[in-house]
Amino acid sequence: MSRSAGPSHRLLRVGEELRHALAEVLTRGDLRDPALENVSITVSEVKLSPDLRHGVVFVMPLAGQDAGEVVTALDRSAGFLGAQVARRVRLKYFPRLTFRIDPSFDAVHRIETLLKDPHVAQDLRRDDGGADAAQPQNSDED
Repeated sequence: MSRSAGPSHRLLRVGEELRHALAEVLTRGDLRDPALENVSITVSEVKLSPDLRHGVVFVMPLAGQDAGEVVTALDRSAGFLGAQVARRVRLKYFPRLTFRIDPSFDAVHRIETLLKDPHVAQDLRRDDGGADAAQPQNSDED
């Protein structure tokens, strides 16, 4: 029996613990970087390498404002953030964190835009009303 190509339960569990700890540290607002002052940041996922030595943190600032600048500031503060999170999550080796903009927010926006398109909305309305029309008619009534 072959193993799946996805991350193990341990990787997922540790990533989720790191995500919660990072969100807590960012909420406290102890960062001194001017680009991170008064910025609300969503930590959506932490993906870890199989050896737990590297972690990619997917983030998005509120409303996506200055996302590139925020990610650059988070990368500058990665050492401080890692030390703060390491106090909350006990690991033999703490992963080196890098920050990236979460692309899933753009995908959600793209899908919402597509669903609002008049042609798609027309098809959706047709599918809702078409359920009864798809039923076969009984020819014995003639």
